[in-house]
Amino acid sequence: MHLPRIVLALLLCVTSSLAVADSSGPLGLDHRLAFDDAALWSSGNLKAVEYGSALLVLGGAIYEGNESRLGKTFWKTVDAMLLGDVSAAAAKAAFRRQRPIDGNDPGAFFKSSSDNSFPSGSMTHITAIVTPFILEYQKDTPAVWLLAALPAYVGLAKLKTQEHWQTDVLAGAALGVGVGYFATRRDSAWTAHVLPAGFSVGYKKSF
Repeated sequence: MHLPRIVLALLLCVTSSLAVADSSGPLGLDHRLAFDDAALWSSGNLKAVEYGSALLVLGGAIYEGNESRLGKTFWKTVDAMLLGDVSAAAAKAAFRRQRPIDGNDPGAFFKSSSDNSFPSGSMTHITAIVTPFILEYQKDTPAVWLLAALPAYVGLAKLKTQEHWQTDVLAGAALGVGVGYFATRRDSAWTAHVLPAGFSVGYKKSF
């Protein structure tokens, strides 16, 4: 099983925003883009993608159960999503990086406890969700790679609204891929076993 190429795809998507002379930060890639919160990049649309994807995963897991291939993938995605969200939150608290919108200094780490730019939690969240499906179905359903468009959209939106630096987005993507890969490699999802049996059996089978 190969790690998905989501991180590479994201690198290609943000290449145009990285190629500037005054980039800096940990990898020499970071700079603040011109602020743009047009309808496509609005926080409302981003929240719809984040919350909608989470509800879809949880609903799919509960409906499908943990016995079919699709159901197991849903439950492993629940694992990845939760692990990614917790890991990103812990990293944010540790690195305390200032967001671009709060200051034009990509090297501003370990500042105020209210600074939580690194890594991008939204990026971790959506990448952790799509990774298990890509890993599971990429061979027999190559079109599943279209799901990589979701992290690409979220990452670009976070850059345009100055909520994150380029390395925040890439780190979030890498973390999401990592937890997604870890969850997929497990024989079964732990969330399917800690929840009441009715959830893991699945609504479809129960009724």
